[in-house]
Amino acid sequence: MGQLSQAISEIEENISKLLSEVRSLRQYVEYLEDENIKLKRQLCAVSEADTLRVQKNAARIQKEAQENLEKLYKEGFHVCHIYFGEQLEGNCLFCNAFLRKD
Repeated sequence: MGQLSQAISEIEENISKLLSEVRSLRQYVEYLEDENIKLKRQLCAVSEADTLRVQKNAARIQKEAQENLEKLYKEGFHVCHIYFGEQLEGNCLFCNAFLRKD
């Protein structure tokens, strides 16, 4: 009975140590989660000037892309996703719809 009691005491002691480690890990995980949220907020914090600059740049790029596609179509190439880059013969309903954004 003495050995059994000692074994149970050792198991209880080990469980106590494990619980302590789990509590410590839980606190560390909570800290990391809070830090992660804080860092995500910092990444998402974009100034209004930066937002406007990005929007203007995107609009300029989109306009240039549209002009390039229209130029390709006028030069006789398909710009639709079905026949893109192939030689154009006549008009293509898909290209026209794409260029009009229908």
